[in-house]
Amino acid sequence: MASEVNHDEKVFLVDKIDPILLYGIGDTNLKLIEKTFNVQIIARGNQIKIQGPALLVKKVEDILSELVFIANKNGTLESRDVEMVVNIGKANSNGVSELKITTETHTHQDLQEVILFTQRGFIKPRTSGQKKIVDATRDNDIVVVIGPAGTGKTYLAVALSVNSLKNKEVDRIVLARPAVEAGESLGFLPGDYKEKIDPYLRPLYDALEEMLPKDLLKKYMEQRIIEVIPLAYMRGRTLNNAFVILDEAQNATSMQMKMCLTRLGVNSRAIINGDITQVDLPSSGHSGLIEIQNVLADIQGIQFVYLDRSDVVRHRLVRDIINAYDNRNHINSENKNGK
Repeated sequence: MASEVNHDEKVFLVDKIDPILLYGIGDTNLKLIEKTFNVQIIARGNQIKIQGPALLVKKVEDILSELVFIANKNGTLESRDVEMVVNIGKANSNGVSELKITTETHTHQDLQEVILFTQRGFIKPRTSGQKKIVDATRDNDIVVVIGPAGTGKTYLAVALSVNSLKNKEVDRIVLARPAVEAGESLGFLPGDYKEKIDPYLRPLYDALEEMLPKDLLKKYMEQRIIEVIPLAYMRGRTLNNAFVILDEAQNATSMQMKMCLTRLGVNSRAIINGDITQVDLPSSGHSGLIEIQNVLADIQGIQFVYLDRSDVVRHRLVRDIINAYDNRNHINSENKNGK
């Protein structure tokens, strides 16, 4: 005998936003939710009555809460936002997604810190260091982030840039990396120049592919709304209304760093990321990232943010590996000074 399904009825109150924004033209948003979760939804004014199996009614309540939050945060609610949240909610219901985004699971303060909603959930700062990056980006046009591997520098910077593009704060995103031969010669790699250079840029593509639907990303790339380029390709350009990211900046020479920073035009901002312990240039003294710590230290509108091992968000072993290398370098330094 099949187990009896408990039915429920809840009334969801829409506040802080215009209900029409949530409902969609002709109630299209509500109809999508109703069809996806097989519940009955009746909207009257700013009240939504939800009827159906208790678990699904609760799921729909959570989805409506997320949509209200997005609309309130962005001032709008696009169809792709609705589809994304509905799809995540559906995946959660089937036990597929590892990421829950319900307001019951996360506090209001957590949700206020959200940078970007994606198809996999939302992105928010996970450490105090990452929170400093977000705050610095809000208050400065140029932010220089220096920290070890695994601290989420690249991922967070890309999320901030996509959020600015989505909110129409900028018209385009330019992501650049220096193509430095770290122990390997480009001349011996197979393929043409583009094929040789793509591996250097792959981490930037990976981050973008997690944050934007595939078709939309392809469209943005074709229209050059988003560019992923070697640092050398920025020479001679003026980038207006752009969000610029220079990643792996420790491998930019002094001249390259100056060139990159002077590309910024009207209404543009930049994040410069790097790890000064992993310089692949012939001499670490040639690193533009190391140099600008002194050169640009007192310029208003530029802020330096330093991350450390406590900000590592990758596998726990990454932190242990960083500690092991730091300890070895410390011992070697003491032995050298003791001689």
